[in-house]
Amino acid sequence: MLIARIVTRPFSTPIGDLVAGVAEPADRAKAPSLCLLAFAGRSRLHMEMQDLSRVFGCQIEAAGGDGSGTSATILLDEVDRQLAEYFSGARQSFDLPLDLRGSAHQMRVWAELLRIPFGETISYGELAERVGSSPRAVGGANGSNRVPIVVPCHRVIAVDGSLGGFGGGVSVKRRLLELEGARAVFNTKADQKIIWN
Repeated sequence: MLIARIVTRPFSTPIGDLVAGVAEPADRAKAPSLCLLAFAGRSRLHMEMQDLSRVFGCQIEAAGGDGSGTSATILLDEVDRQLAEYFSGARQSFDLPLDLRGSAHQMRVWAELLRIPFGETISYGELAERVGSSPRAVGGANGSNRVPIVVPCHRVIAVDGSLGGFGGGVSVKRRLLELEGARAVFNTKADQKIIWN
């Protein structure tokens, strides 16, 4: 689908500031889709935005005050509402249209991430088995996920129980898992181990 522009808006959340991006189709009869949910404090955010612009073949614009009521701003309002519900404990899954673009392998991994239930985790090895890949390759696909939290890559941990990586940082990954009901016990080596009930 041809995208006219990506409209972005920052959001404040309990885990820090996020930037959401909505792909607005050139065909105004088609609905926009969420294509970005990035951690605003990341040093790589500018590079991620450039990559997003290249992948979608369009410009990225900040939602302005004059955009009230456009299909993109209406979806951004809905993203804000659903994120607030998630962080308050009132929402366990998201009901947002997504525009995920990546390789066939990445798409398989992201589709499988969407099948991991709220409050549950799987290992990188189990995810690799599910998609017919290797743990390293699924870790790379997780790291390329442009819509974390909504596409819950934080629910994938190492086979030994360590948290592994996360774009927002391991402490944010831990907070997300705790929010979802995991009772965590961390070791003294920089919060690396987690034990599940």
